[in-house]
This record gives sequence, C-alpha cells and structure tokens, in this order.
Amino acid sequence: MKPLGIHSVKPRVPRARPVDREGQEQAALMREIELRYPEVFELIYHVPNGGHRVKAIAAKLKAQGVKAGIPDLVLPMARGGYFGLYIEFKATVEPAPVSISQKDSLRRLNAQGYLAIVCRGHFDAMEQLRAYLLLPATVAA
Repeated sequence: MKPLGIHSVKPRVPRARPVDREGQEQAALMREIELRYPEVFELIYHVPNGGHRVKAIAAKLKAQGVKAGIPDLVLPMARGGYFGLYIEFKATVEPAPVSISQKDSLRRLNAQGYLAIVCRGHFDAMEQLRAYLLLPATVAA
C-alpha cells in the first residue's frame, strides 16, 4: 500500500512575465511628442495591430480590417511632398526584426506618396520626426 499525501511532484518554477520594451519606448516617444509638439500629438496615432490575441478576437478584428504589417504610428500631416508619415517602431533593446509583411506595407505606402520608415527606438523616431517636421508643408493643388 502507498502512503497517502506523498507524491514526487516537481515544484512549479514561475516564469518571468515578458517585458514589452517596444511598448514602453513607444509610450515614452508619445509623451515627448506631447510635450514638444502638441500640434503633432493631436494628430499622431497608434495602430494596435500587433500583440497576441485569442483566435476568435483575431478573426473578428481581421474581418473588421486589421491587416498584418501596417506601421505602428501614423501622422496625417503632409510635409515635403509626402501625404503623411508612417513609422514602424522597433525597440532599441531586444528589437524584433522587420517582418516581410511590414516591409511590404512600407513599400506600398511609399509608392502611394507617404513617407513610411522604420525607427529603432525613441531617439531615432524623434530625430526622424523632427526632420519630417522641418520639411515644408505639402500644398494641395
């Protein structure tokens, strides 16, 4: 007969929660934009296409128009002959690679007259944004 209550169960080792470095850096970028360029902050927005979702929710969002590869940030402010700026944001620390769908999306947006770029981290994104804002406003004919 086996003694009751004695089992050779291995203790469960808790896993550390993954850190969303990209999200943290992007939030810091948005805060700096809010402080330095309030008129830009009013227009720029994040496209929440990424992240892990339950399959049913992912299917629902896809049916509503969510598409893989769309850049993270959109600034509908025309400058330098471009119609607007799209930024695919990557973290500085542990950056994810630019996926094929992201590369394809950037290419398609550039072909339509937008400036669509990849920025690696908060400081790169601010530098690119500053350069974009220095371009003369695009005037519709």
